[in-house]
Amino acid sequence: MPNRTQTQSPIGQSASEARARRAARSVEYQEIQAELEPWEQIARIVIRRRMELNLTQVQLAERMGTSHSAISRIESGHHRVSQDSLRRLGKALELQYVIGFQGTADKGERIQELVAL
Repeated sequence: MPNRTQTQSPIGQSASEARARRAARSVEYQEIQAELEPWEQIARIVIRRRMELNLTQVQLAERMGTSHSAISRIESGHHRVSQDSLRRLGKALELQYVIGFQGTADKGERIQELVAL
């Protein structure tokens, strides 16, 4: 009989556990996940800010001048978003869209150059 003190998802395992298992088996999966990570980070920011502003996806889409499905795709974290869309999204979320470069200088100091658009 299974130990009832352990927390288990009704479907067997959490999404993070399934992701870790797949990553351990497949280099290709690891590469795809690494490529999607920035878009997943943007998705988390968008969802968090949309909730702070108490907006639905439809309301955010109206502010941005796009469709509900476009917001849904952004929030999924599995789709690339154009710079123009990111700029409009920032404005709709009452945030400033910033891009930049990071690196290391000759003496080992960290460089970070940002531009607000």
